[in-house]
Amino acid sequence: MKIAYLSTFYPYRGGIAQFNASLLHAFGQQAEAKAYTFTRQYPALLFPGKTQYVTPNDNATPIDAMRVLDTINPLSYRVAAQKIAAFAPDVLVMKYWMSFLAPSLGYVAGCLKKQAKVITVLDNAIPHEQRFFDKAFTQYFFNRNSGFVVMSNAVQRDLLSLKPNAKFIYKPHPLYDHFGQAIPKVEARKKLGLHPDKKTLLFFGLIRDYKGLDLLIEAFGALPPGYQLLIAGEPYGSFEKYRAQIAALPNAQDVHTEARYISDAEVPLFFSAADACVLPYRSATQSGITSIAYHFNLPMIATDVGGLKEIIADNETGIIVAQPNAGEIREGVKRFFGQGNAERYAANIGALKHNLSWTSFAQAIVDFSRTL
Repeated sequence: MKIAYLSTFYPYRGGIAQFNASLLHAFGQQAEAKAYTFTRQYPALLFPGKTQYVTPNDNATPIDAMRVLDTINPLSYRVAAQKIAAFAPDVLVMKYWMSFLAPSLGYVAGCLKKQAKVITVLDNAIPHEQRFFDKAFTQYFFNRNSGFVVMSNAVQRDLLSLKPNAKFIYKPHPLYDHFGQAIPKVEARKKLGLHPDKKTLLFFGLIRDYKGLDLLIEAFGALPPGYQLLIAGEPYGSFEKYRAQIAALPNAQDVHTEARYISDAEVPLFFSAADACVLPYRSATQSGITSIAYHFNLPMIATDVGGLKEIIADNETGIIVAQPNAGEIREGVKRFFGQGNAERYAANIGALKHNLSWTSFAQAIVDFSRTL
């Protein structure tokens, strides 16, 4: 079997590129797999972060991907499709997370659909931050696919709301496994300048409004002494509103911020320092942060939005908070640390990890392709 995989690959950086690299490697264990990526993923003016590309500090997996598609240059769409078609794939796999990608990926999918099964792994069917053209663009893209992989019930519902007859499989997000091993907690906290004995909460990843960092900061301000909060991630937009909110807290001295892109090489440091990773999201589908946390056996405290409670078992691998508001997040934090729960949650995560491998995920897609 030949599998062509068109999506974000090295030299692009970030969680989606990491996902694709891991899945491509798993495909390569059972098929002839070839990677294709963008000549231009986003115009610089539309990208809110510092860079789209791998830096020397990133622990990125180099992938020999053919750069074929410029998302904003329609003249590249047919050329990209022709180059992928020359490989004569049996299956074209793509990843979809925002409607901006729909015209370019949809065109290529339409050209390839007659010769290959087209399967897309969906991060989102409906974006968190919606625009007027999302539905039309996404339906255009969906109609050019043979089938889909969803990683949460929330995305499944959104997919079927836009394409009721869609063929799909459900497969949970595999665990990221390229970050290396955890380091001793005491060592990690020393390197980050944290108190060695305080209960440590981690907010990690891109900082965007829907992720509810403001709710976590408000909740933290009402916690009793003995806690510290570590905020690590690149802001998409200004961080100043959060900085002002932190400064007004009675326990502001216990909030530590690294408002920047965290390189792959640094990831073990942050997850090793924490007792819990907090996802105070206002909305969600699934989150790659859960995969990283599970890799490091780190329990989570998350709001009951989207597919988070499908990944985090309440009172088993973490705490699910009923509503995205500061009061409930604060009570969730207190419940998490009660009666030795943290140690029990970490042990349960260890038992769960075996079922969330990349090999299993890749095999499910290959098996699915044979049914289409």
